[in-house]
Order: sequence, then C-alpha cells, then structure tokens
Amino acid sequence: MDSTTQLTIRRTGITAPVRTSGSPAPPGSHEITHSGAHVYDPDRPTGSLHLRAARVLEGNWTGTSTVPSHGLYPHQWSWDSAFVAIGLRHLSPLRAQTELETLLGAQWGDGRIPHIVFNPSVPLDAYFPSPDFWRSSTAGRAAGAPRTVQTSGIVQPPVHALAVWLVHQADPGLSRSRSFLSRMYPRLAAWHRYLLHRRDLGGGGLASVVHPWEQGMDNSPCWDAPLSRVTPAAPRSFRRADLDHGSAQDRPTDLDYGRYVRLATDYRDGGYADGAGEFAVEDPAFNALLIASEHALAAIAQELGAAGTARHARAERLTAALVERLWDPAEGMFFCRDVYGGDARDGGESGAHTSERRSPESGAHGSEQRSPESGAHASEQCSAESGAHGSERCSRSGAHASERRSAESSAHASERGSRQSSAHDSDQRSRQSSAHDSEQRSPQSGAHASDQRSRTGALIAERSVAGLLPLILPALPRDIAATLVRTAGGPHFGLGGVARLAPSYDLTGHAFDPHRYWRGPAWFNTNWLLERGLRLHGEHGRAEELRAALLETADASGFAEYVDPYTGEACGALGFSWTAALTLDLLHEPAGADRADRPDRADQADQADQADQSTQVVSHPGRRAFDNVHGTPPHTSHTSHTSHTSHTPHTPRSSFETGAKGGDRG
Repeated sequence: MDSTTQLTIRRTGITAPVRTSGSPAPPGSHEITHSGAHVYDPDRPTGSLHLRAARVLEGNWTGTSTVPSHGLYPHQWSWDSAFVAIGLRHLSPLRAQTELETLLGAQWGDGRIPHIVFNPSVPLDAYFPSPDFWRSSTAGRAAGAPRTVQTSGIVQPPVHALAVWLVHQADPGLSRSRSFLSRMYPRLAAWHRYLLHRRDLGGGGLASVVHPWEQGMDNSPCWDAPLSRVTPAAPRSFRRADLDHGSAQDRPTDLDYGRYVRLATDYRDGGYADGAGEFAVEDPAFNALLIASEHALAAIAQELGAAGTARHARAERLTAALVERLWDPAEGMFFCRDVYGGDARDGGESGAHTSERRSPESGAHGSEQRSPESGAHASEQCSAESGAHGSERCSRSGAHASERRSAESSAHASERGSRQSSAHDSDQRSRQSSAHDSEQRSPQSGAHASDQRSRTGALIAERSVAGLLPLILPALPRDIAATLVRTAGGPHFGLGGVARLAPSYDLTGHAFDPHRYWRGPAWFNTNWLLERGLRLHGEHGRAEELRAALLETADASGFAEYVDPYTGEACGALGFSWTAALTLDLLHEPAGADRADRPDRADQADQADQADQSTQVVSHPGRRAFDNVHGTPPHTSHTSHTSHTSHTPHTPRSSFETGAKGGDRG
C-alpha cells in the first residue's frame, strides 16, 4: 500500500470530517453515522478526484512543507502553505500542523511572516529572486530576520490565523495534545501587530502592501499606475528563471519585472524598513483576509481560555475602515487605494477626510499596541530562531496577556456601549502612549515616514477580483454584500453567466488577457474565497454553482495553477498544490456549511456546546498510518467532551469559523 493510499484510506466506523446532516451526500459517496452526527466518507476508487488531489499534495511534499509546484516554485510560499494546510487537514491534521509550524518558524522578530522560506537544497539559479538576492540574515538583521534559515523580506496575505483555526478544528484532540494553538497564537498575534502598526502607511487603519508580490495577485493591472513611478532595474542585472517554466506571453513583461526588482532591491538596501519606498497600496483582499484572521484569532484566544471580545471588536472596526477607505458605491465594489498617488475619482477627498479624523496614533489597531515587554514573540521568549516546536512559555499566558492588554479598554467598553464609541475611547486612552513608545523603540516603524507623505492617496480605477473578496466578512453591511453579489454576476466578472469562474480582472477592462498572469485568468484560491463569501451572506444557490464549477474545472485542468475564465483551459503549472488542497476542502463539506447565521452572544454557550457535541472529529486511522510512514510523532486524539481542556465557549462569527462554504511570486 503506497503512502497516498494510506493517507486517504477509510475504515468502517471511523468518521471523516462532519458535514451538514440536511445536505445530500455527494455522488459516489455514502453516509455513516458516528456520535449522532451524519458524515460522509467518499469512496475513493483509483483515479477519483479525491485521490488524485491527495497525490498532488504527496508529490509536492518536501518532508516539512509543501511546494506550490516543483518546477516553477521549488520553495515554501506563505499564503500557499496556509491554503495547503486548509486542504491537508482533511488528509493528515498532523501534516497540516507541520506545514504551518515550518512557515511560522521562519517568522522575523518584528512579527512579519516572510513570503518565501527557502529550501537550502535547491540550487540558487533554480529560482529568482534567490536567497542571495534577499540577504535576509544580513539586510534584515535590524528587523529580526532569523539567522538559521534564509527567507525573502516581503510578506503575503495574512491567511494564517484562518488556517491555524481550521486545522485545529479538524482534530481538536491532536491539536490540544501537541499544544498547537498555544504555540501558534503568540506568533500570529505578533504578525497582526506588525501589519496593523508598521504597515498602516495611509493612516486610516488599513495595512498597506509595499510590493505587488505581497498582495499575491502579482501582475494585476491595479499596480500599473503606482508602478509607473518606479524606475525599473537594468535588464542585465537579473535573470528571470520563471521563463524557463512558462510562456513569456503569459508572464509579466520585462518592464514590469524590472520594476519589481527595483522595489525589492530598494526595500532590501533600506534594511526592510517600512514607509520609505515608492509603492504603498491598501488592497481590499489583503485587508479582508486580515480582518477575517482577526476573527479567527479571537476564536483561538477563546479556545485558550481568554475572552476574544477585543479582537472581534477590532475586526469590526477594521471592517468599517475598509468600507470608508476602499468602497466605491457608484461602481458597486471595493478598489485599491494608492497611498502615495494623486487625486483621482472621489478617493482623494475621502482619503483626506479620513486623515483629518484619524491621527497617526489612532489607527484601527488601537489597543493592540504593546509595552516594550510585549513585542513580537513576547520579549523574544518565543523568538523566530527558537523554531516552531519551541518553548511552551508563550502558550496560554500569551493569549491571556494579549486579551488583558487589549480587552480591558476595548472589549469592556464595547459591552457597556456601542463598539464605535468604545473603540474611539480606547484609542484615546491607549494610543498616545503605546504607539509612541513602539515607534521610539523600533527603527523599522513606518509611521513617521508616512507622516511625511500625502495621506490622501487615490482609489485606483481598475476592477480586480480583490474588490469582491470582502464578501468573506461577517460584519459587512448587508446592502454592500448584496451589491457585491450583483457586481460579481454582472458584465465585469460574469460569474454564473459567461465566465466559468470569476476572473482575476475585469472582463471588459482595457488590460484584460485571459491567459496572462493575474490580468484575467481565474484562480482557485480567489474563487474558493468567493464561494464561502456567497454562502456566508445567504447566496447558497450561487455558492453551490461556483463550488460545482471549481470541482469540475480542477478535475478537467489537472489541478492547474490558473485557468482561462471562459473555457477553463489550463494555464501555468499543473499539479498545483493550492488547487489540489482547496479541491479537497470542497469535497469535504464541513458541518454548518449551509449556515450563514451569526449567533448572538446570549446564545453563545448553548450553541457552542451543541456544536462541540455534534461535530466531533476523530483521527482517521489512514491519517495515522500515513503519518507513521513519514516518521512524524504518534499522537492520541481525544474527542470526548469531558477530556477537553476547559475553555470559554466560542461563538461562530464567520464562514471560516463555522466551516461554512461561504506569482510571479518574487
């Protein structure tokens, strides 16, 4: 029996992840019952979609992490690994945990999670920019780059807290026995602090990306205007390894690539300090994922025994900032904001208005800022160099300390009155001291640099799929959610109509190209997010149509990196990891998949108890056999409610928490 078969094996009487009892079992599957919950465990004949997706992940596994594809992307990428873990949890929760532990083990001291963790066994000329370009251990020394592993110096979208929470839910017993959440929480909290403070370059509370590669949609037309200010690097100063594996007509142009290299070079030569470059953009997808991750961090804090209330309140304040800064009601979608750009549309006016009402010290990250003792990794007790399997010193105390520092001013006030007033009061009480102290002790802060820039900025008049992704947010106003659904199905994106999957860029746009990287093709991760957003906001029929299209397209395309949005024709790399992983996630429909409700706090305890008893998941023996083959430590999974460590009941707040279906990489 090969390892992939062991990974997917089914044994009678053992459950796979639980699905909603009211939804029919997928074709080719059958139902079994365990602990009173209806579940399904698909038959997996040779050649099944499930087995073929598992084989992709097995083939791309390196022993500690998963590469996106061996040829084009031979290292570990940040948001790829988060999506991979979300799918991998259905096959091996232990491997999914290892995936995330490996990534977060390369975190920098200032809190950033780098977008690439380099495999030292891969030759330098196999990928550009390579470790000798980024020089993380030397150029990033002031920012706390790890000394024992080479990484890039930029970041990618913050999907990680979502992934950690979903991986925990796949096997809570395993997670608790390995102290998975207690080790991940302080790292994730430091990651969010970095984004909410040092990347608030526009002064409006949102995080900015400082390079197109950071947003993940690397070659989007959204970057054309801000990139036009960047002088490209000389063509002979670098060699594009990506063209060895892909057609030039599908990849970024040499001019764009030269600008990417220039931005990265300047960022590196400046010691990876934020706020000094020529490129800063507030992106709706990047910030929507940060907000959803704040909700996930609240759930993790609750599991560890803290309240989580302050993080939920912060996420809702950030949602309001997202609407205020990036929503265009006339166009019916969210747009990117060029922080250093001139006036355009009505963006300049709204940006100036925002700047007047928010001081540099009063961003949406408010009460999250810490004293000097509470920097990234809790005063280096959980430093990036300590590894993912390090000390337990940052476990439950980290979650409690985080909640104490932020909840006392924000959450308690929130319960006394409206969230808006408590957030304002908390900002006034805490920001003047904590943010100022944080800036004084760190030369990497971008706050002073952004003060010297125009805070007005301008909305970028390009329609990207990123402008639809705030649908994943539970606190998004209903009228805005309904408008986004109409825009997704309209002529610009054609979802449910002319387009098989939502394109990465406006079908009617001047720069649309169905095959060129992020300038038109459809990607599986963005459509997976849209599917969950649709279901979260009650669009179950549209969500089910999109789910079916995703599975059909993944199957027909050979798990392609991206596809033609009209025809589904495969583009880019085949056997792509996040395509296979998200296919698995769609095949394993979790409990609550058709619920878009958001329970009130008063119902919190009863509903959490019911959910805990009805959606228990045990370790699959096939998973254990697969884990043992690869030498990973054995574990014991405890699913009895009485065996759980005592924790505060959790209220589902988003499609990610309920399980609802809701690059050019440098």
